Amino acid sequence: MTVTDLGKILKDMYSRAPEGYRVAHIHLFGIKYASIILKNELNVNEIISVSGLNSSYSTEVNKGIKLSRYVKLKSQDNE
Repeated sequence: MTVTDLGKILKDMYSRAPEGYRVAHIHLFGIKYASIILKNELNVNEIISVSGLNSSYSTEVNKGIKLSRYVKLKSQDNE
C-alpha cells in the first residue's frame, strides 16, 4: 500500500465519519493501518498531505498508531 492509497483511505474515513466522530476516525485510521505505516516506514505527514486534510491531523494519526499497540479493532463494518 502506498502513501497515496493511504491518503485516499484516510480522506474517505474522515469524510464518511458521522458528525462529531471525525477525529475519532482519524485515530481509527492510525490504529488500523499502523502496521503498514510502520513496516514500510511511511511518512504520516505525506499521508495527511495526500488526503487533503489539515496538517495538524498528523498528530491524531500518530496517536492512533501509538494506540495500536494496546487496542484491537472490534468491527471493520463502521468505516
